[in-house]
Amino acid sequence: MRELGHVGGILSYFARHKTAANLLLVILITAGIVAFPKMRTQFFPDVVIDTVSVSVAWDGAGAEDVDFGIVQVIEPTLLAVQGVTDSTATSTEGRASVRLEFEPNWDMERAADDVQKAIDGVSNLPAAAEEPNVSRGQWSDRVTDLVITGPVGVDQLARFADQLIVRLFAAGVTQTTVQGVAAGETLIEVPSLSLIKYDITLAEIADAIAAEADANPAGDVSGTSRVRTGSPKRTAEEISGISLRTNPDNSVLTVGDVATVLEGAVDRNRAYFVGQDSAISIRVDRSDRGDAIDIQERTQEVADVFAQTLPNGVSIDLIRTRAELITGRLNILLENGLMGLGL
Repeated sequence: MRELGHVGGILSYFARHKTAANLLLVILITAGIVAFPKMRTQFFPDVVIDTVSVSVAWDGAGAEDVDFGIVQVIEPTLLAVQGVTDSTATSTEGRASVRLEFEPNWDMERAADDVQKAIDGVSNLPAAAEEPNVSRGQWSDRVTDLVITGPVGVDQLARFADQLIVRLFAAGVTQTTVQGVAAGETLIEVPSLSLIKYDITLAEIADAIAAEADANPAGDVSGTSRVRTGSPKRTAEEISGISLRTNPDNSVLTVGDVATVLEGAVDRNRAYFVGQDSAISIRVDRSDRGDAIDIQERTQEVADVFAQTLPNGVSIDLIRTRAELITGRLNILLENGLMGLGL
């Protein structure tokens, strides 16, 4: 009868020393329990590509002129910046943009500074082109959307949205975007016939409006009070009453005499509705270091508290939530793990 030789290796070691195998199992389980609360939760691993973008405006220039006069001038200089791995240039009418990608885990603050220094060294851009704008790309992933709706005006919903964003920021939810409302806008339409009739230019009208649009600080009084001269005029009615000049007959020519002043609606670009009621959406995102479940929980808590202060009929709802789906997948993994441990 032939004897088998000694079999080595880690498996044979654990077969001979069952205590070591059980000890390793306990260590692995303990390490998993300790690490589980610190794990960030999202659907897929974050694929973050660090980018810096450079854009240059050139009003009135065609796409070919923009490519020849701007892109072909700045792109070679930008490619020489340390850490750049790829670039994408786009030339459109009146604007050029170059998007730079950097090596993984590159210091992006240093990258933005290096790109700015490289751009500052370019001196042969067209004279009519504006100063290049350097911006750092920001990676984000949607967590949920908040919908504020009710039988009130969009402008009132916008105020509620601003207050809610402040509360979310205080709770640590810092990446939010309001959708369904536009910034205030005042349009001043001046017919050419009015310019001829009243012998005035657009530049004179613009200068008069600019001088009245803001109040000017006049200094401090006794170090405790601040004095401002004039009062800001920003509504359509106030702008219409701005004086352009005094005529020889002592009559006053105002903006409203030569132009039509209109206030753009806050929902002029995009409007949301829930049934018959107007609505505003607040998108909540996370950075590459954020936890989707934790951010959604904070958002829900802030929304529940804020909803108690709203008028009757105005509500806040969370839509496109991902925490429940992620939690469901984690529960499946946990159940399968426990089942395997039991077997």
